[in-house]
Amino acid sequence: MRLKEKMLEITSSQEFTSYALELFQYQYNQNAVYHEFVDARKVSVANILCVEDIPFLPISFFKSHDVVCGHVPPQAIFRSSGTTGMVRSRHMVNDLSVYRHSFIKGFELCYGNPAEIQFLALMPTPEQAPDSSLVYMIQKLMDLSLSPENGYFLASHSGLNARLRQRRAKGKKMILIGLTYALLDFATKYPDDYSPLIVIETGGMKGQRKEMTREDLHSTLCPAFGVEQIHSEYGMTELLSQAWSQSDGLFTTPPWMKVMIRDVNDPLSYIGHGETGGINIIDLANENSCSFIATEDLGRMHYNGQFEVLGRFDASDARGCSLML
Repeated sequence: MRLKEKMLEITSSQEFTSYALELFQYQYNQNAVYHEFVDARKVSVANILCVEDIPFLPISFFKSHDVVCGHVPPQAIFRSSGTTGMVRSRHMVNDLSVYRHSFIKGFELCYGNPAEIQFLALMPTPEQAPDSSLVYMIQKLMDLSLSPENGYFLASHSGLNARLRQRRAKGKKMILIGLTYALLDFATKYPDDYSPLIVIETGGMKGQRKEMTREDLHSTLCPAFGVEQIHSEYGMTELLSQAWSQSDGLFTTPPWMKVMIRDVNDPLSYIGHGETGGINIIDLANENSCSFIATEDLGRMHYNGQFEVLGRFDASDARGCSLML
């Protein structure tokens, strides 16, 4: 497979479909876990003619199995965050250059050249979270930045306040990206007008705060930072691509990533625009694991091709996913 060479060549839905079908065949043949899952579904591989026909692997498999193609030792193993005793997902990545290629190009499509941006992060450092795919991404973007004043401020809110004031005075372009609970904690302590500033939240409270709707979260953070919009990043350990939202919680995927909304009552079927269902994701960057993931998130597609994330399945809803097993 030659994903890095092909990824930026995808300019149409036809090209995406062609590559996705090619990748399905490759992963069916090379990924033992996915092969067994497809066979258990009694799917005729020869009859897979469009992306809607492709079986989507429940994301929970990343907690119980090594979802990987072949037997090449991984260059990295990313793990999801979790409390003590919780089973964490793990993503075995055979080629980190594919991940770097994906997140750099995906970021550039939304925000431009990272060399021209200063990055401030409210999240752990790479030393504190060496197996976090999110922290890995942020550090590599910082490495590409020409700013000498990038930094992590999860343990120093006063330092972040000083840095934001300093950079605001200079009028330089900067991005503050952070864990949602950390952004709320900082906003409570140091509300101010920090514009011009791009604030990106990465979703979830990580057990630190009560969950909030995206509308309530953004209506709290906007005045606290003096910005008109809160941006968002949608990604997860099990993916090597991200979707980005620059306003109103509406996410845009890069050309090599596709979101499909499955029916919660019939998870092998798909629903139309404006209806709420489970989020399925095709991530072509998952070349050497599995590109076809049935997540536990609820979402809705819009007619303009963007999507929004509305929450997660509760315990009763999640049983619907078992129909795919």
